Amino acid sequence: MIDTHAHLYDEHFTQQWDAAYAEMKQAGIEEVWLPNCDQESWSSLWNLYQSNTSFCKPMIGLHPTYVKEDYEQQLAFFQRELQSKKVLAIGEIGLDYYWDVSFRDQQIAAFETQCHWALEHHLWIDVHCRKAYADLLAMLKKKEFKDLTGIIHCFSGDAREANTLVDLGYTLGIGGVLTYKNANLHQDIQLVPLANLVLETDAPYLSPVPYRGKPNSPAYLGLIAQKLADYREISLAELIEITNQNARALKAYSNFK
Repeated sequence: MIDTHAHLYDEHFTQQWDAAYAEMKQAGIEEVWLPNCDQESWSSLWNLYQSNTSFCKPMIGLHPTYVKEDYEQQLAFFQRELQSKKVLAIGEIGLDYYWDVSFRDQQIAAFETQCHWALEHHLWIDVHCRKAYADLLAMLKKKEFKDLTGIIHCFSGDAREANTLVDLGYTLGIGGVLTYKNANLHQDIQLVPLANLVLETDAPYLSPVPYRGKPNSPAYLGLIAQKLADYREISLAELIEITNQNARALKAYSNFK
């Protein structure tokens, strides 16, 4: 299985890397894709990738909740890094209005800038969106971004938003929320083609049931896969084959080995 979104550079994993890695491999995880947060997290992410190039795949970007007064300086740093480093995608980027909207305009500006990077370097985008789907869709519908593609990480919109994103050429990242009793996610994505879904954990966050409230791990990806297979009434093996194929198509798009 390919976990398309997990923060393995978090201390929860790096302080016990050998044990965590063994657990992930035993659970059938073949790759984990690493979304970046900000300039501070970048060195930890890149060092982990350099030590585990066949297992970890790096993304680069400024997460929307880290967009503050210094966001232009952070973007300048990442733009320089992009000139010398090969990455899988631009991410984790996007919009987040859940906790604070005081930097809304800056988030939009940072997102647009990083979308242009993706076009310039022929990379896809890994998109974080929380309580901001109206602005997200308005931006992705712009003519200048018609050739963009990527993953909507931890999709949390409704059926209409899911269908609109799929029509725009995006893939939806499905994680632990799918296993929560009070979530309508399985209904909202019921008609989304399997060709537009990938699996993720967002570890160490958003643990699936029965680990909810505890640190998440890519080792739990099979629980998400099984739940999605049950909802779509196909075998677990078929679901894994399809979602892995979808993930590999994105790797090929970025020409990342």
